[in-house]
Amino acid sequence: MVNKNIIKIRKKLDKLDNNLLAIIKERVKLVDIVLKNKKFKREIIDKKRISVILKNISKKSKYKNIDPKITNKIWKSMIRAFIDYEFRNFGKK
Repeated sequence: MVNKNIIKIRKKLDKLDNNLLAIIKERVKLVDIVLKNKKFKREIIDKKRISVILKNISKKSKYKNIDPKITNKIWKSMIRAFIDYEFRNFGKK
């Protein structure tokens, strides 16, 4: 039997997940716009940009008192997912 407090907290997590999905949808729209402005597939992976993003996320995570290992893993995964998305959708613009 699951504790009633855990059920309440899980409902809050589900609501938060729905908010994250809305944010991801908005991010996809922006990535689509960026993708339309790329002329060559080699432009999809920008190692300098990735490095800057990960450094900024690490700094912001520490400032906001969030474990930077968590945010680093999330952002690396998200970056990989969007790179894959861009490669799959490059020719469809």
